[in-house]
Parts: sequence; C-alpha cells; structure tokens
Amino acid sequence: MTDRTDNGRRSHAIVRIMKIVIPAAITVGLCYVLFTGVDFNTMIGVIRRDCNFWWIGLALLVSILSHVVRAMRWKIQLNALRIYPPLFWIILSIFGTYAVNLVFPRLGEIWRTGYIATRQKAPFTTVFGSMVADRLADTVTVLTLSLITFLAAAPALIAFLTRYPEVYQGILDIVASPWIWAIVIAIAISLWWFLAMRTTNSIVLKIRRALQELWQGFAVIGRMNGRMRWLLLTLALWGCYFFQLYVAFYAFPFTTDIIQNHGIVAVLVCFCLSSIAMGIPSNGGIGPWQIAVIFALTVYAPAAMTATAAETFRLNATAFANLVLGMQTLLLIVLGLFTFAAIALHNRTTKKKSVI
Repeated sequence: MTDRTDNGRRSHAIVRIMKIVIPAAITVGLCYVLFTGVDFNTMIGVIRRDCNFWWIGLALLVSILSHVVRAMRWKIQLNALRIYPPLFWIILSIFGTYAVNLVFPRLGEIWRTGYIATRQKAPFTTVFGSMVADRLADTVTVLTLSLITFLAAAPALIAFLTRYPEVYQGILDIVASPWIWAIVIAIAISLWWFLAMRTTNSIVLKIRRALQELWQGFAVIGRMNGRMRWLLLTLALWGCYFFQLYVAFYAFPFTTDIIQNHGIVAVLVCFCLSSIAMGIPSNGGIGPWQIAVIFALTVYAPAAMTATAAETFRLNATAFANLVLGMQTLLLIVLGLFTFAAIALHNRTTKKKSVI
C-alpha cells in the first residue's frame, strides 16, 4: 500500500514538473528561433526612434478594460449558478489568472477557480465548470473570427503563398488529399463510437463524464438569465482585444502604413493568428505570439523588396511584436502584484475583525 502511495505521489510530482518544464522549454525554443540573427541594439534603436508610446499606453488601458469586461461576463455565469461574488474580487481573480499564467501556463484558471470557490464557500467543481464554459466560449469565438477573417483575407494570403510555390502547392495537396479526409472521418466515427458504446471501463466512463460536464457547463449559457447581456459582453470583450492591437498598429510608421494600404483586414489577420498562437502552451504566450504577429505582418509586406529592405522589415516587425507583448507582460505583472497585495490586505483585515 505504501509503495502504491509513493508511486502515486511520484507520478503526480512528475506531471506537475512536466507542466512547468514543457511550456518553459517551448518558450525558450521559440524565443531562440525568434531572436536568431536579430541585433538587439538595433531593435531597441528602432523602438526608441519610431515608437509613439502614447498609442501603446492607450492599448494598455484597453487591455485593462478587457479584463473588467471578462469579469462582468463571468459574473453572469456565476450568478446563474447561485454564486454571488462582488465584481471587484472577480476582476482581481482575472488579473491574478494572467499573472499566474506567466509563470505556470494554464494554472491561472485553476487558481481563479480555487480563489472564488474558497472566498464564496462554493463547490470547486461548480466554479470550475463555469470557468471551462468561459474558455470554451473564447475558443468558439476565435474559430468563428478566424474563419471570417481568412475568407476576407484570402486574396492577400494566396498572393503571399504564391511567392513560395512549393509551400502553396503542398497546402493544396494536403487539402485535396483523400487520405486527410479519410482520417478526419475516421476520427469522427471513432469519437462517436467512443461516446456511444456500452462499457464498464472506469477510465472510459471518467472521460465521458468529463466531456458531458464540459458540455453541460457550456450549454447552460443558453438557458441562464442574462444570456443576451452575456453575448453583448462577449462581443465587447473580443472587441477590446481587437481594438487593443488595432491601436498598437498606430505606434509605428510601418504598421500605420499597413493599415492605410490594406485596411482593417490586415489587423484582423494579425489578431486571429496571434489569438490562435496563444493556444500553444508557453509562458504568457511569449514566443508563439511574436512569431504569429511577425508572420502576419510579413503577409502584407511589399511583394518586391531588396534583401536589405526585407531585413529592415523583419527587424521592424520583430521590434513591434516584442514591444507590444513586452508592455502587455509588464502590465500583467503590475496587475498581478496589485491583486495579491489586495487579497493579502483583505485577508489580514478579515482575520483581525474575526479575532475582535
């Protein structure tokens, strides 16, 4: 019995370590690829010379507003479950989530679930279900926005890919391959069979139960009171995310030119690719986010450039991506410090009152 307990603890410890090591390794690896061949002094010189920090400051204010809107949206879901935390503390839980994710990717959501559950003396699983629904709604929104954006930006994307005939033809071959579609159909049938088959296997039953709970947590959105307000807040939330990046484009001359020459669709492509990149498990999106933004900006680079012009464009794109994410990361650190200081002060005050 002792051996089993020790093995269980050891396995649990290994899993926890891997959750930290793997994202950190991905972050380091992608940053290595990102910064290979980049002259940091030159990049900093570009930022000092070209950046209008007033636009970056406005983007950060919009970022704070997005966190408040997310908290307002989550409050509707929590209230539907008869959990009524004050909005201020929900806002702090959102600030804390992103701060924790900078160090421990994906654990920020667990932290905010535990914080609200403990504060309101509510079941952890109930609060967790509302958080999962919150994130699933984000996933659906990103997929929908991406589909619309890529359809709108199809001419620019095709024009970019035609500069690389082998890559373009490879993508066409993959899309047209009967084997790919056969695999997709096989996966769909296997998933249906997995969910529909009769079994007493405990692992299968646990997976089914987890999938059902996830669906129920998401489906409750359509039945809860205030769902229209929830939908409007969802639009406001993603509007804030987009506007934050849109405003940042005006901080540099070359990104301002991209908006003037290609319109809002160019920002949408950058926004959708960077949002998808945030799904890669790295610390605060560091690495994947910049690479996605640089790639999106390259799509709208002038078609005919000299080697020197191309290198200058890449340097500008790298400076833009690193500055925007760097300032956002700094903001999350400040908000996180404020959050944990406020929570500690509140806990100390409450403890003194209970003693008196």
